[in-house]
Amino acid sequence: MTNSFNLKAPFKPAGAQPQAIKELTEGIINKKLNYQTLLGVTGSGKTFTMANVIQAVKKPTLVIAHNKTLAAQLYREFKEFFPDNRVEYFISFYDYYQPESYIPQKDQYIEKDSQINPLIERMRLAATASLLSRKDVIVIASVSCIYGIGNPKNFLGMGVDFSKKTALSRTQIMSQLIDMQYERNDMELLPGRFRVKGDTIDIIPGYEKDILRIELFGNTLDRMQIIEKNTGSLLQALEHYFLFPARHFVTPPDQMNRAIYAIEKELIEQLPKLGMIESHRLKQRTQYDVEMMKTLGFCKGIENYSRHFDNRKEGEKPFCLLDYFGDDFLIIIDESHQTIPQLHAMYKGDRQRKQTLVDYGFRLPSALDNRPLHFDEFETYMKKNPVVLVSATPAKYEKEKSEQIVQQIVRPTGLVDPLVEVRSAKEQMKNVIAEIKSVIQRGDRILVTALTKKLAEEISDYFASMGIKTRYLHAEVKTLERTEIIRQLRLGKFDVLVGINLLREGIDIPELGLVVILDADKEGFLRDAQSLVQIIGRAARNVNAKVILYADKMTQSMQEAINETARRREMQIAYNKKNKITPQTIKKPIEEAAIIVKDTKHIPKTEKEKLIPQLEKEMREAASLLDFELAIALRDQITLLQNELGIQKKEEII
Repeated sequence: MTNSFNLKAPFKPAGAQPQAIKELTEGIINKKLNYQTLLGVTGSGKTFTMANVIQAVKKPTLVIAHNKTLAAQLYREFKEFFPDNRVEYFISFYDYYQPESYIPQKDQYIEKDSQINPLIERMRLAATASLLSRKDVIVIASVSCIYGIGNPKNFLGMGVDFSKKTALSRTQIMSQLIDMQYERNDMELLPGRFRVKGDTIDIIPGYEKDILRIELFGNTLDRMQIIEKNTGSLLQALEHYFLFPARHFVTPPDQMNRAIYAIEKELIEQLPKLGMIESHRLKQRTQYDVEMMKTLGFCKGIENYSRHFDNRKEGEKPFCLLDYFGDDFLIIIDESHQTIPQLHAMYKGDRQRKQTLVDYGFRLPSALDNRPLHFDEFETYMKKNPVVLVSATPAKYEKEKSEQIVQQIVRPTGLVDPLVEVRSAKEQMKNVIAEIKSVIQRGDRILVTALTKKLAEEISDYFASMGIKTRYLHAEVKTLERTEIIRQLRLGKFDVLVGINLLREGIDIPELGLVVILDADKEGFLRDAQSLVQIIGRAARNVNAKVILYADKMTQSMQEAINETARRREMQIAYNKKNKITPQTIKKPIEEAAIIVKDTKHIPKTEKEKLIPQLEKEMREAASLLDFELAIALRDQITLLQNELGIQKKEEII
């Protein structure tokens, strides 16, 4: 297994990057420093610096981001930098998730309800498969990487190494596939399924999109090929192929029997501790799950029994993504001032909800060990492996832990931090509209940040009523669709994006000419000095960009943010003057669409009717180019908009 990373980029380190790369690399390789912080301003190319460090230290790397939007952006950038290596994506695979819970006050049980995104599920499996088979792996993950996902030894041990000319019957292969949680389906072949036609077995691994075709001659594996799913064309002939399971939670038969025995024993011990109703409920639910496990090797909510399957002691930490890396890897925590607090908070909320389920007989106590890591458990990985904390605004944790803080203030492009203006909140909308129209006229885009979801929707609706093409972005917009909405902003499909906290960090939009911060004087989480510096930084990729803070008073947080921006701007201007650099707006290609936005939540109500003719035109164009997949997606969106408008009209009549 190679551990060589081959960084490819059309540019070389510049500005403060060379020194930052040198200091961080030496800190890891020569000085053996455990914790380092990269204090890099927005637009200084922190991702490129991280990529150079990865190439130099030659270790499998975990990059953790605090939200899915940022994780998606980092994933795209690292894939471009390392096309010859494995760059993987590991985030929560739920488009929608309602956790199992019980509200005693109302005697209301809420069953777990979720919608799994099959693409993200495949990418998660691909990440763990790569980690167990290669060393040149970079995994971009959200904070969900500290949740339990099953024992890596079982995931590897349950895999099968298929080799040509091996004595193997069709029945044996099918039995092995079923043990690995592959589902037979001769009608529709998808990741995690297989079909059988005579002596030919077609499998789509849970982590791939193409078909692994196994052909038998009698009881001998005669031929193996990778087949393109849509066309049926041959992509590659194989001598051997290691097939990983279709799910993370897999268990060898002997461990399954031991686990079932342990579950039944725990049930017997727990029943006397509960009331009559609670004990009856627990007995019924647990026995049903056990029967499903005996019959299918799986049950809904099997992760709640993971302690028994993993043979862990009560309270012992679960296996998570970090366990798939082995003993020597690099940890990079991006936007650490946000990510670290999230990692801290995840355990407590999960514990409280599950404890109630246990107390009222909905789950065995072992369900408490299906959980995210405690932060101190997460820190055990950090203490064993080099860590780089990355932030434009390092918090107390980074400052206290870091043995070295490396500054990256000067940008390779010569761009300086934007000018910041403070304006009165009186008649702010009239002023904002005038500024927006001026920026649109010169061909740039605008971000507007509000404090609440409702306000973001109302503002976007108001802008749309004024003839401004607007969208909004908040947590209800699906994970992968957020990235596509930002791509459409860059393309000029619309001009203004209204958001809340999703717009603070990691949004890379060179076309951004104006950032508007409404209610800048409302002290709190979204308007503290750290947050304001981050939002201001969104405008640091365009030479013409500026930031306007609307407020009735100057708060301490505002003043600190303005002072810090001015300090950095002064350093940057001095560097440019000394080196005779003329600032240039960042040139960044706009990638191809990776997903069709099917939802309409981001579209203001007043713009929906106007949008339908545009979508109909795009649908016809797609059909004429024989791109029927796109045409169908656009048709579905048109139908959704028409239905919504129809509902609105009915409400108006009533």
